[in-house]
Amino acid sequence: MTNKISNRFYIKQQVLLIFSTLLFLFVNGQNTSYTRPALTDKWDDYKEQVKNDPAKKMVELKSMIPGIVYDLRYATVNNFMRRLMYPAGTNTTFLRLPAVNALQKVQEELNKKGLGLKIYDAYRPYSVTVKFWELVKDERYVANPSRGSGHNRGVAVDLTIIKLQTGRELNMGTGFDNFTDTAHHNFTQLSKDILENRDLLKSTMGKYGFNAYSDEWWHYSIPNSAKFEILDIDFKKLKKDL
Repeated sequence: MTNKISNRFYIKQQVLLIFSTLLFLFVNGQNTSYTRPALTDKWDDYKEQVKNDPAKKMVELKSMIPGIVYDLRYATVNNFMRRLMYPAGTNTTFLRLPAVNALQKVQEELNKKGLGLKIYDAYRPYSVTVKFWELVKDERYVANPSRGSGHNRGVAVDLTIIKLQTGRELNMGTGFDNFTDTAHHNFTQLSKDILENRDLLKSTMGKYGFNAYSDEWWHYSIPNSAKFEILDIDFKKLKKDL
């Protein structure tokens, strides 16, 4: 019976996700104009920035955080866009050095409780943000390319908590990239267990300097993002720098 209820809940959430995405497409129309901000898309420029400030180095998460799990949704079709947004087979993801250092401490604390982190997305090349904007122009859920995003700067991460023993995600009430009020931090019409799970993620991330985004329980970023340049460096180039 429990499995049947869970399956019905999952199907309902998927239907809501598809409907909300289609609604965004209809409401936002076809105007995709934006002003391109200053960004770094040349490898030599990025390397010079890192030379001047080592904190700007992009670090592959698994290289510093043992046991962290990836579920990189945009390298699959299992995402709200229903299409590949990253090259198929992408199996690396990056953040700036201070964000990785902080995330490492989050992982260590959770590990003591038999828990760990699963990553849905971290660094996102600017050109991918443009593709998002061409289809979904709602700034609650997709960054306006005129400003770029924390993901483009390598300081934002989308994630959840898993049980180490089973690898199963804690129940957060919705899946990743759910565009309903249920995904908001201030939505409290949820079971005690779900609210406790969300609070565990939020409090642990906050303890190590991450700020929560109010409309997405999975989205966190480190402060002072403006000090980091908007990047449009592809994953292959970053991977070669490991």
